[in-house]
Amino acid sequence: MSQESVEQAIERAGGAVALLRNSPIRPHTFPVAAEFTNWRSEQSAWRDSVALLDQSHHMTDLYIEGPDALRLLSDLGVNSFAKFGPGRAKQYVAVNHDGQLIGDAVLFHLEQDKFDLVGHPMVLDWVQYNLETGDYNATTERDDNSYDRVAGPPKVYRFEVQGPNAVGLLEKVTGAPVPSVKFFHMTTFTVAGHQVRALRHGMAGQPGFELFGPWEEGDAVRDAILAVGDEFGLIRAGAKAYSTANLESAWVPAPFPAVFSGEKMKGYREWLSTEAMGSLGGSMDSEDVTDYYVTPYDIGYGSIVAFDHDFVGRAALEEIAKQPRRTKVTLVWNADDVAAAIGSLYRSDELPAKFIEFPKARYALHQSDKVLVDGRLAGISMDVGYIANERAMVSLATVDLAHSEPGTEVTVVWGENPNSAKPGVEAHRQVEIRATVAPAPYVQFARGAYRDR
Repeated sequence: MSQESVEQAIERAGGAVALLRNSPIRPHTFPVAAEFTNWRSEQSAWRDSVALLDQSHHMTDLYIEGPDALRLLSDLGVNSFAKFGPGRAKQYVAVNHDGQLIGDAVLFHLEQDKFDLVGHPMVLDWVQYNLETGDYNATTERDDNSYDRVAGPPKVYRFEVQGPNAVGLLEKVTGAPVPSVKFFHMTTFTVAGHQVRALRHGMAGQPGFELFGPWEEGDAVRDAILAVGDEFGLIRAGAKAYSTANLESAWVPAPFPAVFSGEKMKGYREWLSTEAMGSLGGSMDSEDVTDYYVTPYDIGYGSIVAFDHDFVGRAALEEIAKQPRRTKVTLVWNADDVAAAIGSLYRSDELPAKFIEFPKARYALHQSDKVLVDGRLAGISMDVGYIANERAMVSLATVDLAHSEPGTEVTVVWGENPNSAKPGVEAHRQVEIRATVAPAPYVQFARGAYRDR
């Protein structure tokens, strides 16, 4: 591990924005096969038939166990824990003392006093720091993602079976009816003689289950699913397709974490290693790091916030809740402007636009592009990619409430000025791309029936 803390690195770089904008740390990596067929067909599978997605390698698990485990999570989470018992899960959200988002992750309540927090390291690191520095009778076991793990396989496998044929496939595999399970509740299946835990969940906003169990049983479970897959039109989805699933369900995977400023967060920055830090990309060019922060209300987590318990940031969030500034939307990028940006790569008379990678065009862990209305900043575009099912390039954004109505015309500034030193940034010029505000989730099914299935 690096001996330099984030606080030391900020001082060395002369500011958090300069440090993160030029960070060599990679965008998020999905260490599985890029494609099994092609990413377009793999995207279509979760809409038209059924897709099998391998979640075993790209997220980090933080297992928390002990009599104070729930108290620790409640002290840091904006969520209500009043009815949170074993066999349930939730989208766990943590904020700083000023009510600004640190991160989110999926929290599994596995057994009495035993939890598994799964996601990007941002919120996991915050929980681990508070456990180590606070007065809690609990322990943690950390299983890093397969890119960062020092050696060996993951502790558990995770497979997502998702799409309109998911239930039929699982009934064939298990030889039994799939029980009626509420969204974010768990059940168990028997697959290939192994007990499999299953979370009623779906990354792309389609019906399905997340299956998980001991790593050594994963091959047998996967093979049993594949053996009956042809009957249900099963297609395996690789890293490229998987990376875009959130665009349909409108989950923002890596909002900029609000930990890089403030005296109350200094101890955390001194504890946090730069190896746990991300990179900042995009056209946002403010030197004030707080301009990149968002609140839970900005990105659609307002319904999660519960003031039925004390937690870090509660007082600030109570004030923010009275008058939220922004809300989450989908931006549908203008096809002609996207085509023109791509076409600039073939002209030699001027610098081209920033390369737009397909299907996911994020080139930093924390993407922050300016959204303009009449030339003035009106929001931040945070994650962009192409949805083959909709034939559209879209981004997930937070915009001022005054500009959030579907059909509103905005402009996304694509590319950096000046170009940063990140490895994924080539010499390029900024371009403006027109976009239209649309609901989040963009896909009608994900907005309505998905959570009821």
